[in-house]
Amino acid sequence: MSQTTKTLTANHGKNHFSKLTCSSSKMKKVSETKSSKLQFFVRMWNSNTLVIRSLRECGIENDANLQLVGRLRSIVCPKVWKAKHYIVSLILRLCTGKSVIGASTIIDDCFTNYINDSEYFSVSMFMEIPSLLVDLYANGRIAYSVIKDFVKICLNSKDKKLQGVYLEVLLEFCELLRRTGCKSDDRLYVFCRDSFASLLTLVGGVSFHNPKGKVMLRGVFDCVHEIAYKLLRFLDLSMNCPTGEGLSFKVVLDFVKFSDHLRMGLAMHQATSDEFLNCAICYTEGPLFAGVVDQLHIVFIKLLSKMDKCLEVMEDCLVNKKHGKGDGAAVHNGWSHYIIILKVLFHISKFYSSAQEQFWGLFLRRKNVLPHMIVRYVKKTDDHRWLLENRIVTDFESRRHLVMMLFPYLNDEILGYEMLIDRSQVLAESFGYISQAMPRSLQGDLLMAFKNEKATGPGVLREWFVLVCQEIFNPRNALFVACPNDHRRFFPNTASMVNALHLRYFIFSGRIIALALKKKVHVGIVFACVFFKQLAGNYIITLEDIRNADPIMYSSCKQILEMDADYIDSDALGLTFSIEVEELGHREVIKLCPGGESLVVDSKNREKYVHLLIQNRFVTSISKQVSHFAQGFADIISCSRLEFFQFLDHEDFDWKLHGSENDINVEDWKAHTKYLGYKKNDRQISWFWKIVGKMSAEQKKVLLFFWTSVKHLPVEGFHGLSSTLLISKSREPGNHLPSSHTCFYKLCFPPYSSMAIMQDRLGIITQEHISCSFGTR
Repeated sequence: MSQTTKTLTANHGKNHFSKLTCSSSKMKKVSETKSSKLQFFVRMWNSNTLVIRSLRECGIENDANLQLVGRLRSIVCPKVWKAKHYIVSLILRLCTGKSVIGASTIIDDCFTNYINDSEYFSVSMFMEIPSLLVDLYANGRIAYSVIKDFVKICLNSKDKKLQGVYLEVLLEFCELLRRTGCKSDDRLYVFCRDSFASLLTLVGGVSFHNPKGKVMLRGVFDCVHEIAYKLLRFLDLSMNCPTGEGLSFKVVLDFVKFSDHLRMGLAMHQATSDEFLNCAICYTEGPLFAGVVDQLHIVFIKLLSKMDKCLEVMEDCLVNKKHGKGDGAAVHNGWSHYIIILKVLFHISKFYSSAQEQFWGLFLRRKNVLPHMIVRYVKKTDDHRWLLENRIVTDFESRRHLVMMLFPYLNDEILGYEMLIDRSQVLAESFGYISQAMPRSLQGDLLMAFKNEKATGPGVLREWFVLVCQEIFNPRNALFVACPNDHRRFFPNTASMVNALHLRYFIFSGRIIALALKKKVHVGIVFACVFFKQLAGNYIITLEDIRNADPIMYSSCKQILEMDADYIDSDALGLTFSIEVEELGHREVIKLCPGGESLVVDSKNREKYVHLLIQNRFVTSISKQVSHFAQGFADIISCSRLEFFQFLDHEDFDWKLHGSENDINVEDWKAHTKYLGYKKNDRQISWFWKIVGKMSAEQKKVLLFFWTSVKHLPVEGFHGLSSTLLISKSREPGNHLPSSHTCFYKLCFPPYSSMAIMQDRLGIITQEHISCSFGTR
């Protein structure tokens, strides 16, 4: 027989619990005769076990009937019960001040031998021991090492069932230590709390939908609440400490860990509800969980308010630093923690209907602070996608920084991909190398050289990107079409099938563009809106989207939409929902919808006609080209292609790919140039800048390209280049042509004897067909 239902008697020393029918008032009298450590373990109808310290906690009324059913201890596992009682008696002796030689080792051995078996170990068997150990710890005895050793056993367990049991025990240790008055920085308490968080991660968090989960979630919130108020104090210190030493990174990490677990539990509720967890919700499922949602919202408000003040101080420091005033020039180490805290607050804001507006409002007030934090403190390993949910609070520089984080790491195992390209066959040979490469090999360095040239390095690579992109988007290769009103803008050519390998070339093109973005090379082309939108996953092309791509179609469609209704209903235009197209000398009728050849366009359906016409021209007819380009692009990035393009505005992408649209500013050029062998006031330097100042915009670009292999500057101008430019005095004869080391942005020329000779030599190298083959790169 495994259970007993005998009547409870006054003899509490028997080896069983028993069935009882009596009033709760009588039970209270019985419990008052026992030690304050008396606990009841009640197996509920749903098989969950509750640890009850007070009958009132369960809302049990006077004269209510209780039924207690227990297992005979002698039947389950006598060795385990014996070990448990031995531990209890040993701890009680220690609590009374008695000395026991080797007590710590004895208890550790008992734990090791008997609690690692999930068949026998349970909370109900063990739960009185934590209370006694904490009492022992409060009395300054040996409990510190005993509890720590036991916690280590819990963390090392691989048994999933035992991990769940240990989780409850670790939470019990935390709560008991907190009740005994242990401060939040007590070393044992911190160790137990950290271990509780670690074990939570191992078991995958806690479930919201069962009684044990609610108890656990309440315990997690207590940790969040405790750490949040400690964090508030540290934030106060950080505002008054320029070095940021007041803000403990350990506190920040603890806040992140426990907040994440709490959010996971709340998200389980959110998933079953269409509403936010607003503060009016009343949790009647159990008293242990009541008030968590309200209190979490209070924590959110207080931390958000404190962060507002922190960012205000940070903003003032940045302004002072910009103007060289006071302590503003000091580096504030604590600022790197701010963005971690803000990320947690962002996720919490998702649970409350008005909290998101409050959260983003903080950044609208402190608009200059977030971009600074992103560029300076967001690292590649961070989960930074939340920062792009509201692009209005970021600027181009910060968005560019975040998007660059989407490219994969340069793995040490990837040695690089080597190419040897013939300049006269740059497109065909580049296609061969890049197309046959495995995507993984392209994630490392690209090592390339031109045939019969000694130069290698970053400068040669930049030049190659520019040259290969010129060929990809060259109209004679029929891959892309330039917009009539803006020859820098391109979209796929519907007639690209003239090349049997055209779809493979689109995969190649996608790879090249992604690699150019990864290497931060501005190639001088941009995408038409109709192309960019589809790469970003938006396949609905509007009339305004085609304004640049096809001005004639734009004008015709606009006229149809604005035409007098009576005139268009008279069928004067003779239009049906079908069009005739010609490709490669072959004419074909295409239906815009089923039965389109017999459906006449009138004033009621003309909007549909225009929509279908645009979709056919700019979506359907180039869908294969777009998908293959996207496939090649996705080979290079570490996230989905849609995610990459959705994080950028069309204008952002233009700036990243093309660079600055402004003419080169000579004064900015001079300000970012240093000299080697020359001095700033030497006559050769004076002549040089006078000659450059009189050059055409195209000549300046060619000279810059010869000098650096950069033909299109970043949006920031010369300030955005990776290093300062250098003019060096060479030892060549006085009539020798300039040379360059593009990897180092270094231009070399001899001390010319006259401005006329220098102008002649510079005129030679600024010819487009010459600038690509001169110099030492």
